[in-house]
Amino acid sequence: MFSKLQYISQGDTVEQQLYNIHQALDHGCDWIQLRFKNGNLHSDLVLAEAVKILCEKYQATFIINDKVYLTKEINADGVHLGLTDMKIQEARKILGNRKIIGGTANTLEDVLQRIKERCDYIGLGPFRFTTTKEELSPILGFDGYRTLIDQLSDQDLETPIYAIGGIRPDDIEALLNIGIYGIAVSGIITQAPQLITQLNEKLYVNF
Repeated sequence: MFSKLQYISQGDTVEQQLYNIHQALDHGCDWIQLRFKNGNLHSDLVLAEAVKILCEKYQATFIINDKVYLTKEINADGVHLGLTDMKIQEARKILGNRKIIGGTANTLEDVLQRIKERCDYIGLGPFRFTTTKEELSPILGFDGYRTLIDQLSDQDLETPIYAIGGIRPDDIEALLNIGIYGIAVSGIITQAPQLITQLNEKLYVNF
C-alpha cells in the first residue's frame, strides 16, 4: 500500500532541502519526493544520499523527481517522471521492476497513457493555481477530477491517482469522495509541517 500523503520537497539549497525534509519526516510524513532543480551533479548526489539516510531512519519511502540515473546510483525507492521527462518504459529498463515509478498527468489521455505504461501511481493535476511549479498545465479543480474519474469508472483502474497542486486540508474530503487515492503537496508542508497530522487524519479517516 502506498502512503496517501506525499511531500514534494522544497528549498533552493541543499541545506534548505534537508531542513524541510527533516521537518516533514519528524512530523509524520512517510513519503518524500525529492525535487531539487537548482543542483548540479555533485550537490544532487550529496543531497540524495543524505535524504536516503533520513528516509531509512524514519522508514519512509524515498522517491526522486526526474533523475532516473541518480535514483539508480543511490538505490532510492523510485522515481517520479513528468510528461516531458524520460519515458516510463526506458526508466523501467534502467531501474528494473522492483522500483516505484510514478508519472504526471493532466488529461484523460495522459492518465490512460500512464496506465498503459504501467506506472505505479499517477500524480494528476494541478488542482488549483500554485506558485510552486512554473509552466502549469490547465487547472482541473473539483469538476475536472470528477469528470476524469467518471470517465475512468467503467475501466478496471487499480493505479492510485494523487491530486496535486495547491491542495488545502479542507479539500481532502471532497477529493476522496470523488475517488482520488491521495494527495501530493509541497508548500503547505514546507510552511507548516505541523499540519501533517491533520492531513493524515483526513486522508485515513475512512480507510
